[in-house]
Amino acid sequence: MFTVSEPEKGQTDISSAEAFRAIAELGGDLAFILDCTTGLPVYVSPGVDDMLGYSVADIRAQLAKGGDGPLAALCAGLPERLRRFAAGDGSRLRVQREFDLRRPDGSDVAVEVISTLALDDAGQARALLGLVRDVSARREGERERKRFASMLNHEFRTPLSTIDGAIQRLEALGTKADEVTRERYRKIATATDRLIAMLDDYLSPERMAALGSRRRENGVAPRLLLEELVAQARVAGRPVTLAAGELPASLRGEPSGLRLALKVLLDNALRYTPAATALHVAGRQLDAGVEMVLRDEGPGVPEADVARIFDKGYRGANTAGVAGSGLGLYMARSVVEVHGGSLTYACHAEGGAAFRIWLPIPESKAKGLASELTSSDNRNSERG
Repeated sequence: MFTVSEPEKGQTDISSAEAFRAIAELGGDLAFILDCTTGLPVYVSPGVDDMLGYSVADIRAQLAKGGDGPLAALCAGLPERLRRFAAGDGSRLRVQREFDLRRPDGSDVAVEVISTLALDDAGQARALLGLVRDVSARREGERERKRFASMLNHEFRTPLSTIDGAIQRLEALGTKADEVTRERYRKIATATDRLIAMLDDYLSPERMAALGSRRRENGVAPRLLLEELVAQARVAGRPVTLAAGELPASLRGEPSGLRLALKVLLDNALRYTPAATALHVAGRQLDAGVEMVLRDEGPGVPEADVARIFDKGYRGANTAGVAGSGLGLYMARSVVEVHGGSLTYACHAEGGAAFRIWLPIPESKAKGLASELTSSDNRNSERG
């Protein structure tokens, strides 16, 4: 019989399976190893009870009865898979599936199963190595992003549809309007169409659901983001300062999403502070990441509202008479968190509101920047 610790002659030595088990379980996943000859498990992670609700003994017993149990679903179709692989179908070497698995208490758990065949020296499949991952949280995140996107899409689309209908009526009835007025109508109609198209492109439920799990590896320059923010503040007529220290040339991220998050912070600063209030923008490398801060010199967020300002739909005590839906900060934090970062608020020591975005630097970039700074320091000390 196939064993993990004492492989028989001619069978694959799966000492590497021990490493596979350790790595899988360190990551919180379940590992299992099946003997391809008997179809029986030679190893199942002890944590299977917590994730699936079945004990290791339950699973062994169920498979011994011909595959009537949860692990049968995890490795369903193994005989056919082995037959196809032996016939030359290389796609059967590694298989990845995602499905719902029923627990003994009747509840379902969403799992991702990744399995690969372990081969001997002759290329024959001797064992099936697999890991099981609970993806319930990921699925719930996707559902939440879809719900959020649907709500946000509706919040923006409703007033845009009103504008679109009004401008179409003006164009239809304004035949006696002069050319300058008609050109303004056309510009409004074009801008409305563009905004609606942007909703479809960036805030569709499908795109928001995919954003968290399959984010495109675009690059964005943090210094450029800060400079653009300063330029927007100046266009709005605000005095603004910029203090940017050493920053990496680029970060992995969705430029349009991060610009949107910063724009939300700027819009709030413009909306809730007096017209001549100064703004301060800062950026620096901090804690293996990049910190970007927008601070104003206004009254700040009322203390009673601080704990809820990032809640969906929440509007504070100082928003009376100010247009808004209470979605801006919620949306901004969602975008930042999708990038693996954080968005926080603090009442600044010198007064005013300070919003801080922190984004991680990929390890290779962080090491490169640290090396560059160290080399620069060494060169400076040599000059001294």
